[in-house]
Amino acid sequence: MTNRRRNALLVAASLALAGAALAPLAACTPTTHAAAPSALGVARSSADLDAVVDVPGPVTVETVVGADWHVDRGGLIDLDDPKAKAAGLKDGPEPIVVAFHAIHHPTRGLYVIDTGVERALRDDPDHAAVHGLAARFMHVQDMKVRTDTASWLAAQKEPVRGVFLTHLHLDHVSGMRDVPDDAVVYAGPGETTERGWLNVFTRGLADDALAGKGPIQEWRYAPDPGGEFDGVVDVFGDRTVWALHVPGHTAGSTAYLVRTPDGPVLFTGDACHTAWGWRHDVAPGWFSADRKRSADSLARLEAFVAKHPRIDVRLGHQLLPARDAAAAAAAR
Repeated sequence: MTNRRRNALLVAASLALAGAALAPLAACTPTTHAAAPSALGVARSSADLDAVVDVPGPVTVETVVGADWHVDRGGLIDLDDPKAKAAGLKDGPEPIVVAFHAIHHPTRGLYVIDTGVERALRDDPDHAAVHGLAARFMHVQDMKVRTDTASWLAAQKEPVRGVFLTHLHLDHVSGMRDVPDDAVVYAGPGETTERGWLNVFTRGLADDALAGKGPIQEWRYAPDPGGEFDGVVDVFGDRTVWALHVPGHTAGSTAYLVRTPDGPVLFTGDACHTAWGWRHDVAPGWFSADRKRSADSLARLEAFVAKHPRIDVRLGHQLLPARDAAAAAAAR
């Protein structure tokens, strides 16, 4: 464990124990924001997905890097995994990005997966949704903003219709206040009700980020007969965009598969943060609520991609080399 992580955890633990006022909040939920079953989406099976995944589709996607950042490697990668030990991986700062992904559906319009970085985080950090003790604990001051969400949305020809969250961690809702309030927010089941002690410090910030939005719409997964995933939802009912239940990092963690003209694109969310973790089948570390379940979900995603090798994989916080090349070409 790095001194930085140890000190941060000691500060958080000390504050968690300080005063009876905090005691009732121990192991609280990540948000008090309302949630309801989603009217959007049709529960299907992994066999339904397998039948169409390699067929080109009509939806275009774009990955937007909001900021460069670094966090503790031990949270991103399970350093207790034998593969990590054999590779000699140690805890320390790991460079990552905070990104969101735009989905342009020809008839349904514009949706985003996660929310990137709020403009205020760069221009007025004291009044950003992510601020104060939690921001210092997360070393938000080290973020180097590239593209704020408000500026990107303002440049689009159509309004954003909704947000497909991979999960509710602050770095995935940190751009939510830049999203218009009439955009519908979707997430996996149990995402708003899973309890954890770190939520004592982050719940108010998540509530601030979600303020003004309607109830979070929870995907209505059903058991997958093939057992490939914990649940599969055909988001628009036309088999173009799919939500995949991959619990472990959080209870409602959701990956998304989109069929584009250039082939399928998989957005893993934080089922896998890093390129090293993906290439070596090593799940996230202490950032995950349930490491065993997280490892199982990553194994399922890896098996799915092995079966459909044309899938373009876009990870939670690092770009695989093909994406780095594409981003560099776009910047020239």
